[in-house]
Amino acid sequence: MAAPKTVSPVVLDGHDVRMEPLGHQHVHDLIEAIGTDRSTFGLTWVPEATEASVRDYIDAALAMQATGTALPFATIRKADDKAVGSTRFGNIEFWSVPPGVTFGPDVVERTTPEAAEIGWTWLGSSAQRTSINTEAKLLMLTHAFESWKVLRMCLKTDARNQRSRDNIERIGATFEGVLRNHQYAYDGRIRHSAFYSITLDEWPAVKARLIEKIRSYSAPS
Repeated sequence: MAAPKTVSPVVLDGHDVRMEPLGHQHVHDLIEAIGTDRSTFGLTWVPEATEASVRDYIDAALAMQATGTALPFATIRKADDKAVGSTRFGNIEFWSVPPGVTFGPDVVERTTPEAAEIGWTWLGSSAQRTSINTEAKLLMLTHAFESWKVLRMCLKTDARNQRSRDNIERIGATFEGVLRNHQYAYDGRIRHSAFYSITLDEWPAVKARLIEKIRSYSAPS
């Protein structure tokens, strides 16, 4: 009998960032991170800076985790050991094997996901335009490609969100197209979503670009 396919919460530890499984212990830090100025969040949905809103946000994320389709994280700034935002693996995919298919030598039996998405990402204003988001992406992609051995990672954003699209393209993700009328947007409109991906064979080049980008934050100006 094949082993069950599942993923477990994990801590991902970097130089400036630690990614912890999201939980209620992060409520008060996240309220502080959200603050009162929401203008920096743009088209990204972020809970209100209240205990009830943040707890509901965490509960919803943990409900997705319970289905096996997501792993939510609190993004911890190690300089002060505070949660400054959140992100997650979502749409975690375990592919079914078509009946009677015999795979070639490059396909092995696995219990880890074949594909996943990184998204639901936001950072408080004090953590934006720092190395934190880039290092968080490096930690998560490294775990996905080197521990789970995924074949594909997806990143998507509102097609209008040029800042987010530029950031995704800067790390070397490939633009796949725009899915029109994809979902409701957080400004009350119907959203077109721009889809990007990174495949297993592209990962070494993407990893090198992320490492170089992180180095640029600490390079003398």
